[in-house]
Amino acid sequence: MRLDKYLAETAQCTRSEAKAMLSKGRVQVNGAVCKKGDTQLKESDTVAVDGKVLCYQQFVYLMLNKPEGVVSASTDKRDTTVVDLVGDAYPRRQLFPAGRLDKTSTGFVLLTDDGTFAHDILAPKRHVAKTYTVTLDTPLTDEMKAGFAAGVTLADGTALSPAEVTALTADGLTVRVVLKQGVYHQIKRMFGVYGAGVNALHRDAIGGLALDEGLAPGQWRELSAEEVSKITS
Repeated sequence: MRLDKYLAETAQCTRSEAKAMLSKGRVQVNGAVCKKGDTQLKESDTVAVDGKVLCYQQFVYLMLNKPEGVVSASTDKRDTTVVDLVGDAYPRRQLFPAGRLDKTSTGFVLLTDDGTFAHDILAPKRHVAKTYTVTLDTPLTDEMKAGFAAGVTLADGTALSPAEVTALTADGLTVRVVLKQGVYHQIKRMFGVYGAGVNALHRDAIGGLALDEGLAPGQWRELSAEEVSKITS
């Protein structure tokens, strides 16, 4: 890879900004100042800017705590999107949400620019679980539990895969739901079959990775390689 491209992708700057850094002697390759943007880098090369070593990331993976009222999209003409919340932190990346939450729902949204990874975790054959805390307007019943376990058939005839639902409170109004597929407004439609409405829905985890409790609504952070692997484990 060319040095100027490496700088643009790793230091999250434009090519012109990378060129300026090079011309000012701020860039070192293997400890020596390098001013040539067309220098071809090897995997073993170490690149630093102002003495700080850069680490190349082919893809970015972000955990975001989506607040209510924000849409799960990359762009939207009317509403704030989950990508908008990241701001200009990754100007060279084409980030998008890997999976969606309704506008009124909250919780864990995964943002990435890795299309293959996103496809893999959303593919029905992979069975990557998503865990939610749901507040109902009607207490959970044994009929709902049995129906979820067997696989709910929606009002339009769509047959869903089995899902898990357990009560989290004694009154049965707050429940945990674990899904291994994604259908439009799935949880609301599943409870709707039993005449129950959803007052609130929060995604707690994707796969084996739980939402960081330290992230306030609207906040985000990068995931480590270990955390990314937990999503599919």
